[in-house]
Amino acid sequence: MIEVLSLEFMRHALLAGLLASLCCGVMGTLVVVNRIVFISGGIAHAAYGGIGLAFFLGLSPLLGTVGFTLAAALAMAWISLAQKHRADAVIGVIWALGMALGVILLDLTPGYKVDLMSYLFGSLLTVPRTDLFLMAGLDAVVILFALAFYNQLLALSFDEPFARTRGVPVRRLYLALILLVALTVVLLIRVAGLILIIALLTIPPFIAEAWCRTLKGMMLLAAGLCALFTVLGLWLSYSLDLTSGPSIILVAGAGFFLSLATKRLGTRG
Repeated sequence: MIEVLSLEFMRHALLAGLLASLCCGVMGTLVVVNRIVFISGGIAHAAYGGIGLAFFLGLSPLLGTVGFTLAAALAMAWISLAQKHRADAVIGVIWALGMALGVILLDLTPGYKVDLMSYLFGSLLTVPRTDLFLMAGLDAVVILFALAFYNQLLALSFDEPFARTRGVPVRRLYLALILLVALTVVLLIRVAGLILIIALLTIPPFIAEAWCRTLKGMMLLAAGLCALFTVLGLWLSYSLDLTSGPSIILVAGAGFFLSLATKRLGTRG
């Protein structure tokens, strides 16, 4: 591990993974307990439309993707609130159209062709310093959001009718949550990749949910598991010369099944 840390690109990759772990642990917990994993996946896939639009129009990839993804996230949030019985189907349509639009626009963009695989699996080993600052800023926003609205998020997540009777602005808080998920996806997709983002937003929080009794504890454990899976995945990637993103996902998957087995054995005991 000391040899790994002697390399600057590995230090950057490790720091990027830890920064991503913090926001994914907090936001992933809210995603899992509010049962919006499908919406989060839809947002992540729809972000491809923003990537294609940005390159086609010659805009900054970050700004173009942010605008498109936030608009898609708002559409999904509105549909999930207004037409819950049809939400999954419509979100699936937006999901597919976003990805298709992104690929087509990139095909139509003259000159340099963007490597979509880098957005699918990420490029943790080539993280620039500027992205580290953006990720640190995202972590600050996520933590402030969770601290400022913790009680309201707790009520929204576990008892929406009670939240309404207590005067919690459920609709606005839900929209804010969806938009923050979209922002998390946009700022992490180039570094972590679409597949790794979905994995970190779902696997560690799902494991943590089985072992924690409080929302706060679940957030902390999920963030810790994200960090653990990231460190072990990067070490495995470096040791066996494997792609970093899939290595982290494999480690997280092993942790998921180990948790299930341990929980089941504990229940039987």
